[in-house]
Amino acid sequence: MPFIPHTDEDVHEMLQAIGVPSIETLFEEIPASLRVRSLEEIPVGLNEFEVMQLMAARARADGRPKCFIGAGAYEHHIPAAVWSTITRGEFYSAYTPYQAEASQGTLQTIYEYQSMMASLTGMQVSNASLYDGATAVAEASLMAVRANRRSKASRILLPRNLHPHYRAVTLAMASNQGLKFEELPFERATGHISVASLTGFDGQDVTALVIQQPNFFGVLEDVDALTDWAHAHGALVIAVVNPISLALLRPPGEWGAKGADIVVGEGQPLGCPLSSGGPYFGFMTTRMEHVRQMPGRIVGRTVDLDGRPGFTLTLQAREQHIRRAKATSNICTNQGLLMMAGTVYLCLMGPEGLERVAIASVTRTEQLAQALTAISGVRRVFSRPVFHETVLALDRPVAPVLAALAKRDIQGGLDLSPYYPEFGPALLVCATETKNEADIEAYASALSEVLRSVRAA
Repeated sequence: MPFIPHTDEDVHEMLQAIGVPSIETLFEEIPASLRVRSLEEIPVGLNEFEVMQLMAARARADGRPKCFIGAGAYEHHIPAAVWSTITRGEFYSAYTPYQAEASQGTLQTIYEYQSMMASLTGMQVSNASLYDGATAVAEASLMAVRANRRSKASRILLPRNLHPHYRAVTLAMASNQGLKFEELPFERATGHISVASLTGFDGQDVTALVIQQPNFFGVLEDVDALTDWAHAHGALVIAVVNPISLALLRPPGEWGAKGADIVVGEGQPLGCPLSSGGPYFGFMTTRMEHVRQMPGRIVGRTVDLDGRPGFTLTLQAREQHIRRAKATSNICTNQGLLMMAGTVYLCLMGPEGLERVAIASVTRTEQLAQALTAISGVRRVFSRPVFHETVLALDRPVAPVLAALAKRDIQGGLDLSPYYPEFGPALLVCATETKNEADIEAYASALSEVLRSVRAA
C-alpha cells in the first residue's frame, strides 16, 4: 500500500465504533504463549522519507548488471503502458470473476487473452491460466493421460533437453499420480532429439511425447518428424514453447500432418519482469476435442436477452466447483494479474512488434556467440540452429569465470555443470532485444580479461 492515511485519532475512532478499547484487544484470542512481545531484530519504525532513503540505498547495492542468463526467464523490454494499465485498481486488486455482472472488464480481458494465445499457438482453445511453465508441463502430462483414452500405460516420454526445472517439477507433481516418465536422450553433437532415438518405442503403448521448441539449449527441434512419429504410434504431442519464438517459428498447431495436441509454456516473456524469479504465469492451449480435460478456466462471449454482448465463465473444471474425483486440477490462484500483463503486452506489440522482438533476439544472440567464440578457450557446443540462447564450452571451470564477470557487473550466463556434467565446463548464454552491440562488446572484453586471470583446467 503506497499510503496509509490513518492517524492515531482515526484509529481511536474506529476502535470506539466497534466497541474495542485497543488494537491489542483485537488479538486477545491468540494464546499468550504464542504471542511475541518484542521483535529485537526489527529496527524502530522510520518515517516516509527515511524509508525511501533506505530502499533507494538497498536498490543501489543491487547494481544494474547486464544480464545474459536466459534459461527460461528472459529480459525483454516491457512498454510502460503494460503495468500502468494492470495496476489500476479494478485489475490489480480484483480476484476471481465469480459474479459475471460485476466483472465484465476482467472477463473481457481474459477472453482477449485466450483468443490471442489460441491464435499464437495455432490451437482452438486456451485456458487462463496456470502457475508457471514448469507446472504447466505437469498439468499437460496429467491431461494427456485423461485425453488419450486409447493408451492404458500412462507413459510420458520426457526429453533430457527439456528444461531441467520443468522435468523436476513434473516428476514431483505427477509421478505419484500413477504416471510413468521415461527420459529421451538427445544427440550429443547437435543437442536435438532424433527420430532414430524413438525407434525403441515402436509397437509400445506410449501416452504422450513432450517436445520443447526451442529446447533448453536454445536448439531447434525437428518438430514435424517428432510429431508425426508420435501420432503414428498413438501418442499425443505436448508442445512446450517460448511464446516470443512463435512470431518466427511455425505454431505447434501446424507441426507435422496433424499438429500438436496440447501446447504449454512460460508466459513470462510477455510483459512480466524477471523480479528475482517470479511470479510468472503458465499458459495452455489445446484442441476443442480435449477442452473438458483441460485444467483452469475458460471465459466465453455471448449475448444477453437484449442482444448485447457479454462475457462469462463457461468452464471451470476444478475441485472448488465439482467433485474432487471429477476435477481436472486443484488450480485455484491462477496468476491472473500476470496473465493480464501478457494480454496488454500482446495487444500493444501486435504481430509485427512480436516479430521485431524475436528477430532482434535471434540477431543479438548470434552476434554474442560470434564475439565470445572469437576468444581463445571458448567454442560452440552444438551445430544446429538456435533461437535466442546457445551453449558455449570453456576450457576452464565456469563458476569462477561467472563470479569474476559478476564483479564487472555482467551476469554472464548459466553454468550447466549441475545439470549436464557430461558437457564439462559449459555455459548457457542468452541475448534479447534489450542488448545492443556495445553490451556485447563489453561482455566479450570482460570475458577475455577474465580468462586471462582465471586458471585454465
